[in-house]
Amino acid sequence: MYSFIYLASQSPRRQELLKQMGIRYEMLAPSPGEDSESIETPLLHEKARAYVERVTLAKSTTALARWQKSGLTWAPILCADTTVSLPGNSEGEILGKPTDETDAARILNMLSGNTHEVLTAVALTIDPSQSPLCLVQTSKVHFAKLSPEQIAAYIAGGEPFGKAGAYGIQGLGGAFIPSIEGSYSGIMGLPIFETAQLLERAQVTCL
Repeated sequence: MYSFIYLASQSPRRQELLKQMGIRYEMLAPSPGEDSESIETPLLHEKARAYVERVTLAKSTTALARWQKSGLTWAPILCADTTVSLPGNSEGEILGKPTDETDAARILNMLSGNTHEVLTAVALTIDPSQSPLCLVQTSKVHFAKLSPEQIAAYIAGGEPFGKAGAYGIQGLGGAFIPSIEGSYSGIMGLPIFETAQLLERAQVTCL
C-alpha cells in the first residue's frame, strides 16, 4: 500500500484534479536537459488513440528512468497526455498545442460549429520491473459556432497556448461548449473515475 504517488506531469490541471481526489503526490517533472517535446511529435498517418497512448507510455519510460537516477524511495508513477481529434477533417486528425496565434486561429476555426473528440491516456507504473497499466478515455465535445471576433479575442487572452486543441474547458473556453459526452475531468487532462480505478489497483491511499 502506498501513501503517495509520483506525478510525471507539470500540468497544473492534473495537480488540481489529484488534490480533488485526495491523492498525495510528489513531482517527478522532466529535468532541463530532457527533450520532452520531441516525444509529442505525431508520427506519419498516426491516429489520435494510437498517438496519445504511445506518447503517454513514452513519458512513463522516461519518468521511470528519471526515478532510477534520483535515489528516491519507490512509489507508483502517474503519467498522462491529452490530445484533440476532429475525425474526418481534411487537415489531419490530431490537433495538438498551437505553435502561434495563426495556428491557434486555424485550430479554433476547425473546431467551430463541429463536434470533436478529446482523448486522454493515463499510465500508472506500479512496479519498476513491470510495464505500466494504461487506459485511454474518450469524450465528445460539441463546440459552438464562433465568430472571427470571438476567436481573435480568445487568442489575445492567451488561453489557447499550451493546450491541445487550442482551448481550455476549465477557463474561458468553457463558454464555447454547449454540451459534452463523457468526462469533464478527462477533457481537463485527467479522467477522475478511470484514474481512481488505476490507483485502487496500485493500493494507493487517499488523504
